[in-house]
Amino acid sequence: MDAPIEITPTVWQLPFPVGHVYAVALPDDGYALVDTGLPGSAPAILDALAALGARPDQVRQIVLTHYHLDHMGSAADLVEATGARVLAGALEAPYIRGTTPEPTPVLTPAERSLHEGITAQLEAAGTPPPRPAEVDTVLHDGDTLDGWGEPVRVLHVPGHTPGGIALHLPESRLLFPGDLIGTDPDGRRAVLGPFNVAREQAVASFRRLAALDDVDTVCVPHGVPLRTGARDILAAATPDTDWR
Repeated sequence: MDAPIEITPTVWQLPFPVGHVYAVALPDDGYALVDTGLPGSAPAILDALAALGARPDQVRQIVLTHYHLDHMGSAADLVEATGARVLAGALEAPYIRGTTPEPTPVLTPAERSLHEGITAQLEAAGTPPPRPAEVDTVLHDGDTLDGWGEPVRVLHVPGHTPGGIALHLPESRLLFPGDLIGTDPDGRRAVLGPFNVAREQAVASFRRLAALDDVDTVCVPHGVPLRTGARDILAAATPDTDWR
């Protein structure tokens, strides 16, 4: 993993080859993490936090946007290392806890070869399945997060998974969209994330996020974060035709 990248004075991207993690400084001298990367990522995440001057016990919250391998993969390890509370969408909690089998994504032809390639790479790397993690707080649409120093609105955005969430920080004009929004390698185009369980729902959720007024920065898990011109880039997106 490369060094943390400052997005705002309180938000850093922890860049991974698959599934970026974001660290957020909290006003009580603590930190929150948005997602946790693949299984086995915890040491790199803790090293990145140390580079920011943070100890493991300063991690207060781990917010999981959804249950996929590259988002919840290191949650259990990080909870053991930090004592942080895990927050996730109410409909995602059974999958994160490991009490309910994950639904299978409905792949388009364009997605199928990408999915097969990523799966082969993970298998070749010996990536283990994620350990189940307890969800301490379940989140619903319209909830707000405590302790962040500014309002954080939880948005229920189904389609990629049944209960995925996004986080909107209107004062910072910043959005954590989960996998609904990705970008191309140069960060000039926004695309619908692939591997959705309900494509039409995912497109509707994408459009809901794209219509938010108070967004200048989009912290995508895959691709390059949108840091300039985000509103125009999202308005120009054509999620209906992506991955066809």
